[in-house]
Amino acid sequence: MRLRAIVFGLCLPGIIPAFAQEHDTLSHTLIKSYSDYFLVWPVLKQRSLNFSVRDPASNRPFEYKPNNAYTLGLGAHVFDVTLEFTVAVPLKEKDPAVFGHSRVRDFQINALGRSWGADLFVQRYTGFYTNDDDVTSYFYVVRPDMTARNVGITGTYVFQPNRYSLRSAFNFSERQLMSGGSVMLSGTLNGFKLVGDSVLFSVRDGAAGLRKLKYTTLSLAPGYAYTFVRGHFFASGMLTVGPAHNWTYYLDEDDQIKHDIRFDVFASVRIGAGYSTDTFFAGFNFSQQSRTVRFDDIRFANNSSTFRLLVGFRFREFGILRKSATDLPRELMRL
Repeated sequence: MRLRAIVFGLCLPGIIPAFAQEHDTLSHTLIKSYSDYFLVWPVLKQRSLNFSVRDPASNRPFEYKPNNAYTLGLGAHVFDVTLEFTVAVPLKEKDPAVFGHSRVRDFQINALGRSWGADLFVQRYTGFYTNDDDVTSYFYVVRPDMTARNVGITGTYVFQPNRYSLRSAFNFSERQLMSGGSVMLSGTLNGFKLVGDSVLFSVRDGAAGLRKLKYTTLSLAPGYAYTFVRGHFFASGMLTVGPAHNWTYYLDEDDQIKHDIRFDVFASVRIGAGYSTDTFFAGFNFSQQSRTVRFDDIRFANNSSTFRLLVGFRFREFGILRKSATDLPRELMRL
């Protein structure tokens, strides 16, 4: 089934006045601000949520994926706020007769400041498929009853914002003029839930199968980011990896409830590349967050990712467009 949900991407770097003023306090030459411009662009996007489980008997991993398509829409950066609106298009949607249908609800808010970034996401995916190598490489097991819910918030802190710009690589409201990087620190609080109408998988060979899995992850991960600049072209990458504390709950087919607490791994990666001038920009970016949890003989991992491809233009602000989002209520009251 085609992706029917409308996917919103919101970047809110100017909601708080102190952060809105950051644009005007750049006192260095490595980063160029476009605080007096508004930006518009078409965008092609794909959001996805998949998970994998390692079979305890054969030590073979199974990866479950949704059959969802890309979304196409428009984006704008105006009033110091970035908004994207997209609808489903039939690109990359696989044959439903083979891969099944997926129903998707996916909402994400992204906020980027000069020295910080934050992601808030709510994902609900129903319908997954996985390859069964025991039969043939062309046979897929379809689980229309599986529902995965992923809710969380992730924050990132940039220790050297005068040398590295998150906005330059990922929302184009700034432009990094020279190559540079920074040490990063990323933290996340995340809740994941997986349920099905029948057994999801076995927790150990010969034991009762799993019918429900829930876990909460709290993690803190250091890392590094760097943007390489050559003229108007750039390529950027960021990686953070660190320990994650997981509280796990699962229910087997005999209605036996079990709990576990362990330390595992959280990882976040962002990459982007493109071309940027004072009036035109184009590029792509990809971000993925991965969480791993272990319990009994199971190694379970989930990945949430976003891919964006866009082309856009910058225009000088005029009239009411010079206002920030925090000024709009007062301006509307005057009308």
